[in-house]
This record gives sequence, C-alpha cells and structure tokens, in this order.
Amino acid sequence: MDRMTRIREALQGALTPLSLTVEDDSAAHAGHAGAREGGHFRVTLVSAAFRGRSALERHRLVYAAVAELMQGDIHALNITARTPEESVRLSTLTDREPV
Repeated sequence: MDRMTRIREALQGALTPLSLTVEDDSAAHAGHAGAREGGHFRVTLVSAAFRGRSALERHRLVYAAVAELMQGDIHALNITARTPEESVRLSTLTDREPV
C-alpha cells in the first residue's frame, strides 16, 4: 500500500471526513535533507469532528490520526481542516459572481 493510501485510510478511520484530499508535495522539496525518509503531503478535510474546535485542536486531531505514519512515511504535513458549515460557507462565497 502506498503512502497516500495509508494517510487516506488513517484519516478516514479516525475522522470520518465528508471530503478528503491528499496531495503529495514531495517533488517540490527534493533535496531537502529531512525529506529523505518521509514525504511532504497536503491534506484538506471537511469533518464534523472539527465542530467547536480551534485550529490547533483540529491539527492535533489530524496528527493523532496519522501519528504512526509520522515515524517514516510523513516528513511534513500541510493541513486544512474545516467543518461542514465552513466548507459550505466558503463554497458559497467562491460561487458568487464578481461585483
């Protein structure tokens, strides 16, 4: 199983996201000494588990879900974590016609 699949499965199992994207940004960090063992990933999640939680708490939930993978598969993780309500509000704002 590849790294992205393991990340996806860990996040789905722990946070039951309504939407989840996992992107591999490792190529942008080629040559970075710390990235030899693990990759650089960008995750965007929408989950009810984030309701009522600060950004720091949300990131802690994500890191807890992938903790085992941080030992070698993941070197760096860029996280965007939103509630379903935040996701709807943002999509409504981006769907508006320019004024």
